[in-house]
Amino acid sequence: MSVPLTILSTGGTIASTSGEAGATPSKSGDDLVAAVPELTSYADIEVVEVVQTPSFDMDSGSLATIAKRIRTTVGNGAEGVIVTHGTDTMEESAYYLDLVLDLDAPVVLTGAQRRPDEVSPDGPSNLLTAVRMASHERFQGTGGVYIAFDEELHAARDVTKRHTSKLSAFVSPEKCPVARSTREGIRVLREPGSRSISVDARRPTATVPMVKTGVGVDAQQVTDALRMDADGIVVEGTGLGNTTSALGDAIADAIEADVPVVITSRCQDGAVAPVYGTAGGGETLRSHGAIEGGDLPAHKARLKLLLLIEALGTDDIDALREAFERGA
Repeated sequence: MSVPLTILSTGGTIASTSGEAGATPSKSGDDLVAAVPELTSYADIEVVEVVQTPSFDMDSGSLATIAKRIRTTVGNGAEGVIVTHGTDTMEESAYYLDLVLDLDAPVVLTGAQRRPDEVSPDGPSNLLTAVRMASHERFQGTGGVYIAFDEELHAARDVTKRHTSKLSAFVSPEKCPVARSTREGIRVLREPGSRSISVDARRPTATVPMVKTGVGVDAQQVTDALRMDADGIVVEGTGLGNTTSALGDAIADAIEADVPVVITSRCQDGAVAPVYGTAGGGETLRSHGAIEGGDLPAHKARLKLLLLIEALGTDDIDALREAFERGA
């Protein structure tokens, strides 16, 4: 008996074709499924159009709509959900969904680096990998959100896009994929399931800018954030989570003004750690009350902070800190 799966189409390169004004989403979800007849040998597939947008223009409203449709789809009997999505922000959407969904059915995002009208498009292969994974017995009933790409399956918590155009665009730094698709079948490498905490939030409305440090960076970014009444700030530090002295002093001012500040690192591997003194050192930032973002990159830490602010507010900084220190 085939596994009932639903494919939610949201646009992206996998659904885009070239035009005079540049590539834009034009293919429907039904078009994508029709291009891969083999899908029906793995699952009984329903296709639903949700949004039609490039992922670099995805917003919190669209993510909330996708999450709501996933809940409805699973509630109606789907045993897995595939989301076709642009690659630019796919890892953010996957992580958002992993934080807000608490389901027994696997959710797999996939897309393409090459459009359907280019030579050797990778969308059909990636879609097949996603369906094979979601319908596989090891993933049935487990829940969790993943990205399927180039015959690999990555956990939403760990995955990142490492290359702008290569077909093997996604990796899980310091981790291996959850599974690989081979000619012989699915090879599971890690225990399936979510690696993220569950956050009771749906559509974040807080304002949380991201701030970057680097050689000679001043306080202007944080000053602007405070002027715009930001609800929180995520800082992409260097190394173990350090900033310039000017930025460190501004972060202290933000925390004094009861604005939660999360410190991350621009390094792809490793986690932040409070080691260094001086005004912008990680130990000094910790002493001011900054929250350590662990090994989350800034863009994922921002999503987590947005959702936590919606769920917990900003009055209890210790609760926000505890949620980040749990490492997911």
